[in-house]
Amino acid sequence: MSPATALRRGWTTGSCATAAAKAAWSLLIQGECPDPVVISLPGGKEAGFALNGAGRNSMSAWASVIKDAGDDPDVTNGALIRVDIAIAPPGTGTVFRAGEGVGTVTQPGLPLPPGEPAINPVPRDMIRTALHQITPQGVDAIVTVSVANGAKLAEHTLNARLGIIGGLSILGTTGIVVPYSCSAWIHSIHRGIDVARALNMPHIAASTGATSEKAVKALYDLPDAALIDMGDFAGGTLKYLHRHPVSRLTIAGGIAKMTKLAQGHLDLHSSRSLADPAALLPLAAPLGLTDAQKTRLAEAATIAQGYAAIDDPRLGTLIAEAAAISARRILDCPTCQTNVVVVDRQGVIVGISTP
Repeated sequence: MSPATALRRGWTTGSCATAAAKAAWSLLIQGECPDPVVISLPGGKEAGFALNGAGRNSMSAWASVIKDAGDDPDVTNGALIRVDIAIAPPGTGTVFRAGEGVGTVTQPGLPLPPGEPAINPVPRDMIRTALHQITPQGVDAIVTVSVANGAKLAEHTLNARLGIIGGLSILGTTGIVVPYSCSAWIHSIHRGIDVARALNMPHIAASTGATSEKAVKALYDLPDAALIDMGDFAGGTLKYLHRHPVSRLTIAGGIAKMTKLAQGHLDLHSSRSLADPAALLPLAAPLGLTDAQKTRLAEAATIAQGYAAIDDPRLGTLIAEAAAISARRILDCPTCQTNVVVVDRQGVIVGISTP
């Protein structure tokens, strides 16, 4: 990608909250508020943030920053992130609280215990570092992080399923948002698996979308906490489960995506792995295809068209069995019972592999 077309990076909610916290603490302790305010990122670099606003009284101060996610389609891009900071009694240390629009953890399995504000460990460390830069002798402060309209924005995330109630999470491991890295989605997949494991779910299902998730939920009568929205990230899901195994796993998806998985593709997105109708030919070999079926398959432009051209109800199960073999190879977990469910566009299950 040329410099002229390179995608612009942005800042995590954790970086924005850190900048607001440092500005507010500086205003409270030193009586002045740097603008832009410079913070240290986890990788050792520094970054400057323009303030949206700031204010103080005798015992507390606040500052706010508008999140810039760069060219990433982040749900929190443009969100107003505010930190209110108050002096705490000596020996208190740094205490974090969830303000309006920031969620609270209610289930085990996340990096924070139930009852804690959803301000992740790395942003907490970043904020502590920033405050110590103002008062190296020690920090006793109550830090309240808020996100304007955060509860509404959280409806477009997986927070509720993860047991984070009331708003967004303050996230970030590097402080930087890499455009289209899909890091937030992958983070949600990992945390969803962590929560399911912590709740001792005997069976979890990872689905490529809402249609397949609805079908597999009804098939096995699974609770929401057992459902993982993996999207196109089959490889990322299976590799994480290899390191954090469960007793039973079902992968659920549409005909085309499960055919890709059967081919060994781990990224199921249409732009990143080829949807080749010819892939159905070896999968359908046990059916003894007629010359007419082979001709129609050769003329198909998509996997869906190829599936319709073969027109044999047994094909769905053959796709499921082949996809399950691929999944088990990546999962590499003999103790994890694994199968695949294939669903058509209407949500009808057309194939189930044996566990």
